[in-house]
Amino acid sequence: MDSFGENVKKLLLAGIGAVAVTAEKSKDLLDEMVEKGELTVEQGKVLNEELKHNIKKTVKEKTGAGRKETAAEELSDLLDKMTPEQLAALKEQIQKKEAEEKADEQ
Repeated sequence: MDSFGENVKKLLLAGIGAVAVTAEKSKDLLDEMVEKGELTVEQGKVLNEELKHNIKKTVKEKTGAGRKETAAEELSDLLDKMTPEQLAALKEQIQKKEAEEKADEQ
């Protein structure tokens, strides 16, 4: 269970990192074009903002960050993908946790 959450976290961080790197590279490219006189500074700023917006939009679409599932839907999807062995191990973990909680209450 924890590894699923970690994988989702890693995926989102990778997406954010990709956006940051791409934004930096696009800024460098635009600065270079301004130096060469191919773009004015104002055109470069506008183009850079458009690129950032488009990149963020694309990352949201590809990673599904714009769509939020409820925890119950996520859990249901995860359970549907589990093997019988994984389900048995999960049941065992749940039983252990319940037993620990009962012991703590007493």
